[in-house]
Amino acid sequence: MEKRYSGRRRRRFRWLWLLMIPVLAAAGYTLWRFGPQRSYTAQQLGLTDLQSPNDADGDGVDDWTDVVLGARAYIATDPHYQSKYYAGGYPDDGLGVCTDVIWQALQAAGYDLKALVDADIAACPEAYPHITTPDSNIDFRRVNTLDTFFRRHAQVLTCGLSDGQQWQPGDIVVFGDRAHIGLCSDRRNRQGIPFLIHHGNPIDEAVERNDIPRMTVTGHFRWLG
Repeated sequence: MEKRYSGRRRRRFRWLWLLMIPVLAAAGYTLWRFGPQRSYTAQQLGLTDLQSPNDADGDGVDDWTDVVLGARAYIATDPHYQSKYYAGGYPDDGLGVCTDVIWQALQAAGYDLKALVDADIAACPEAYPHITTPDSNIDFRRVNTLDTFFRRHAQVLTCGLSDGQQWQPGDIVVFGDRAHIGLCSDRRNRQGIPFLIHHGNPIDEAVERNDIPRMTVTGHFRWLG
């Protein structure tokens, strides 16, 4: 009788452990994905953070520092990820998408990205074949539009991740088939690649994390003003 009871107990514990495995795996993934991540300064890694020679808004802070601060301030508002169309173009209800990080960051440095994009589309519509009818309420909030705009008006840089010095705070990064866009932080991973300030999806929401290496970089730009 005792042996039979002992066998049942072992089987019960075995099933309990089998049930716990996915729970523990999910908990481990959540901790890895959303928990605190160790970051480094450029100085700690023997690198140098560059500063823009420009200060468009005249606040005494260079443009590239301004855009990092602007992007960080925007995600601190905890916008919820949802794609919507807005009359006037700008979200006003606490919602947003990845491109909102970019115009918010540049606005903090004194640049009106919406006006710049609208003007470029009007001046050179053939450069934007995906736009059949220009719409200033949404064009500047599309990744493919911004990818084209920055290829035309920003410094185009390497997509490789082997040299952290080539990656600077304030750099703009496009991923995949123009699927996502974000901005480089002044925090770096152990290899010297900046953390990414971005608004990825309804699960991750707006974050500043070591996410560049886990995605395919297809565009890397530096705004020169």
